[in-house]
Amino acid sequence: QVTLVESGGGLVQAGGSMRLSCAASGGTFTRYTMGWFRQAPGKEREFVAALRWGGGVTSYADYADSVKGRFVISRDNAKNALYLQMNNLKPEDTADYYCAASRSLEPRIRQEYQYWGQGTQVTVSS
Repeated sequence: QVTLVESGGGLVQAGGSMRLSCAASGGTFTRYTMGWFRQAPGKEREFVAALRWGGGVTSYADYADSVKGRFVISRDNAKNALYLQMNNLKPEDTADYYCAASRSLEPRIRQEYQYWGQGTQVTVSS
């Protein structure tokens, strides 16, 4: 029922910034927990950041320790869009980044997410 399309990936030098976007359709955007995950070659898909709703218009952000202070997750309900602003990028941030949606309030466990985008590549050079 929910379709997610990521965009904004590419090549950037270490220390630079990049913003990823995720366009959502087919569901009630405000009723889903929205998250970003990433997967590097030869490694498992890992949690990056998520936004969950806590009732009404209240939402809570959660970040992996590896990106705290560098990445910012946000959403635009009017546009049904999710964003990931990535600052001070490091070579270890290189991965395929995925947007995901869940009807659960659990933000970190990938098995709780029902819908996934196709991914967008981010390469950080040193």
